[in-house]
Amino acid sequence: MSGTYSQLLLHGVFSTKHRRPWISSEVAGRLYPYLAGVIRGEKGLLYDIGGVEDHVHLYWRWRPDESVSNLMRNLKSQSSGWIHETFPALKDFAWQEGYGVFSVSKSQEPVIKSYIASQREHHQRTDFKSEFLRLLRAHDVEFDERYVFD
Repeated sequence: MSGTYSQLLLHGVFSTKHRRPWISSEVAGRLYPYLAGVIRGEKGLLYDIGGVEDHVHLYWRWRPDESVSNLMRNLKSQSSGWIHETFPALKDFAWQEGYGVFSVSKSQEPVIKSYIASQREHHQRTDFKSEFLRLLRAHDVEFDERYVFD
């Protein structure tokens, strides 16, 4: 075969450190395009983004020649520095250490986009911890609940 062809679709989620509610609508309105730019700069393509005050969900297409862990490290590091520069009042802002990332079938794209778009309503009924544990279980990820949260 003369080329590399891929369709690596991912749903990622990560929260602010200790799930502090740092991401106001003003911050989100500028943060989300910034995160899209970081992913684009890393040669990925962000399809959707959303969240609430304490966490972010992303749905993106990734490249086969780079690790997800490098993208997530760069995404969180660059955006944290940008938040500190752009919003001086958020000098204590930080992301949690880890993240969740899950593969998505193209046939499930409408479902994941709807899920991301409805985060505000979703979190009127459930908190981030419950949501994250549900995602881990739904994707059959092995984990020890004692070590999932800081």
